[in-house]
Order: sequence, then structure tokens, then C-alpha cells
Amino acid sequence: MKKLRQVNIPLKDMPHQWYNILPDLPVPLPPPKDPDEGPSRLASLPKLMIGECLKQEASQERWIDIPEELIDIYAQAGRPRPLFRALNLEKKLDTPARLYYKSEFFSPTGSHKANTALAQCYYAKKQGFERVTTETGAGQWGTALAYGSAVVGLKCTVFWVRSVYNWKQDRRRFMELLGAEVFASPSPKTESGKKIWEKNHEHVGSLGIAISEGLEDSMRDPKAVYCLGSVLNHVLMHQTIIGLETQKQFKIFDDYPDIVISCFGGGSNFGGFALPFVGDVLTKGKKIKFIAAQSEVAKNLQGEYRFNFADYAEYTPLLKMYTLGHKIEMKPIWGDGLRYHGASPIISLLRDKGYINTIAYPADERYVFEKAQLFTQVEGWLPAPESAYSVACAIDEALKCKESGEKKVIAFNISGHGFLDMPGYEKVLGLK
Repeated sequence: MKKLRQVNIPLKDMPHQWYNILPDLPVPLPPPKDPDEGPSRLASLPKLMIGECLKQEASQERWIDIPEELIDIYAQAGRPRPLFRALNLEKKLDTPARLYYKSEFFSPTGSHKANTALAQCYYAKKQGFERVTTETGAGQWGTALAYGSAVVGLKCTVFWVRSVYNWKQDRRRFMELLGAEVFASPSPKTESGKKIWEKNHEHVGSLGIAISEGLEDSMRDPKAVYCLGSVLNHVLMHQTIIGLETQKQFKIFDDYPDIVISCFGGGSNFGGFALPFVGDVLTKGKKIKFIAAQSEVAKNLQGEYRFNFADYAEYTPLLKMYTLGHKIEMKPIWGDGLRYHGASPIISLLRDKGYINTIAYPADERYVFEKAQLFTQVEGWLPAPESAYSVACAIDEALKCKESGEKKVIAFNISGHGFLDMPGYEKVLGLK
């Protein structure tokens, strides 16, 4: 019998609700809190966040309806997206494992980030805001928010980690083409950024610093609101459309994963892909191994599980999460979307309770990029540098199956394409 290479679901079967894992967690999620000194960060949240997103953040409803208008926008953005069986890769590795990958690279902006960007921009417009502000690391989130803003009719300001801003000129042009205003971070545009920028105009920046700048910018303008691309519950919830689609597609394949893998920075694509399956473990007794693939530069899931700020300037409340410390300095990497000091509180709790495994790959990135090159040569899709970590981890697990003879089912998320990331591949792999 001929093996299926890819399946999709009809538009009418696209999920019409997001999955909220909060009611199913093994213990309640520790709420954010204020620091012992200084002004209340909790009191400022209604001024910093979109009202509907703040409501979703603390909701105990297991299923949150996706507005019909947003369903139409998702359809315009290419949802549902296929699940592929990596038959060529299986053959190349000579593994008994069955490998499947989700194609979030089919997004108009090239990554999964559009799923929450469209939702947040939709709610921001409904609430009467005229502009959204944000940070970005690899540039995928900034591009997605610029796209979401253009679709619904908002202005957009992006503070971009300088080390990536300097080398991803094509992605910067893409954001500007979509109508966004883009600044290298740290910048002289905000007080928090200016303090760092004045000491070193070429400071490489970090997501923590850029988050502070995006927050500060929105606080100065009553017509603007800050949007976050990862970490918080409402962001991961919007992303669960990935895993929910994948569950339906596995039914068509008549298969089910033993191992679920994705790369991990703050947790948005990992959570979006994995949390619906985590729900199966928590509520249906399924047995699945979850692996978050990280960089040695920012292995936050191997840090300390404690309360910490989500940003450098301490504008946010304290979140209970695995963290490396909000003022840590981390070496730039080509997969810069993984370079964040803290992990999503939800994923952190699950990690603390033993549900999430993690692996950290070397800082020079050659190992993961070589695996991405192999994947591209046999499967034909070029992963984003961050997604290369997911690919590398999936290949490693498939090779373990080759050694043991186990016929495990491995599912991994390719959260974005690498078409605008070729300089990174060129440098690491020495391409000519």
C-alpha cells in the first residue's frame, strides 16, 4: 500500500476554538506578582495589554472560541497547514522510526508567529487602538506583527535586537514593506534603551531589553498597545491551533506520536505544537515524550525555577518560570529567536513536574545547521535557524531508534522557513 506523504484537513474542519491548558495542569499555575519594592506592575497590566488577551490570560475555560472574522483571516493566511511524513528522511537515516513534521513555514511571513499576531491585532483594533508596539529577536515575530497590523489596519513599531537587525536586512525591508517602523535595540528612542545605548552604541541587545523598549513606547502613547510574541498563556493558546490541526491530521494518517519535539526560546511554537498533546497526557493517560530543543547560549529550561522579571528594565510583573536572570548577557547566535532568559510559565511548570525534557545544542550551531542541510537535501524545505534545532533533535531521536530497533513515531514542528536567513547558513556551514 502506498504511504501517504502529507495530509491536510478541509477548511471547514479547521479548529474553531483554541485550547487553554490551565484547567488541565497538574497543579495551579502560580500567578504573576509584584516585586517587594517599587510601583505595582500588576496594576499597570490593563494599560499595557489588550483587554481580551488579558482576559484570556487568566481564563479557566478549557476552550476559547476563535471569532468567525478571525477564522476568515486565518484562512487568508493559509490555515490549515499540512502535516508531512518525512519518508525521504526516514530512508536516508535508515531508521525504523516514523517521522512527521508540521509545516508552519507556509505562513505568509514564513513562521508560526502570524497565528497570534493576527489574533492580537484583531483584538487591538476592536478595542480602538491605532498602533501596536513590540520587540523581536530573530525577526519572525516583528514581521508577523507588521503583517497582522497591515491586515487589520494598524500602525506598528518594532524594537529589534541589534545583533540580528544588522544582518537580516531583507527581513527588515519586509517589515518596512508591510508598513512597520523598525528600530535597532537598544535604541535612543526610549529611556530604558537610551541608558544602555549611550554606554555602547553597538550593544548587541537582547529580547529582554527590546521588550522593555516596546513596553515603554506603548506606555507613552494612549493610542498604542504592546503585543507579546511568546511566553504568556494567551500567546501559547493562540498557537495551539498548530497542535489541534496536527491531532486531526494524525487521525487521517492513522498514527499517533510517541515523541513530540520543537525548538524553544520563550515557548510559543513549542507550546502551540505540544500543549494539545500534553492535554492528551494529562486528561487521557497518553504516553508521550516531549523534548524542547535549545541552544547552550540560552538553555533557560535548565536554569532556576523562580520568580523573575520578563524584561530587562523591570516593567513587567514577576513571573514564576525557569530563568537565567533577566539581566544576563548572552552571546548572539544565528538562531537568535532562541536567545531569551526566561521560559513560558506554563512550560516551566510542566518542566518542573517532569513532563518536559530539554536538550541544548552547541553555541557554534554547526551541528544543528548540518542536520538542517541534510533535511533540506532530502525533504526539500529550508528550515529557519531556530527550526534547525527541532530538525536536529528529531534526527537524533530517529537515530536512537535505529540503534534500538524501536518503531517510534516522532512529530516535530518546523516553525518557520529560512529563506531570509541564508547569511547564517553561509557563515556556519562555509557555503560558497
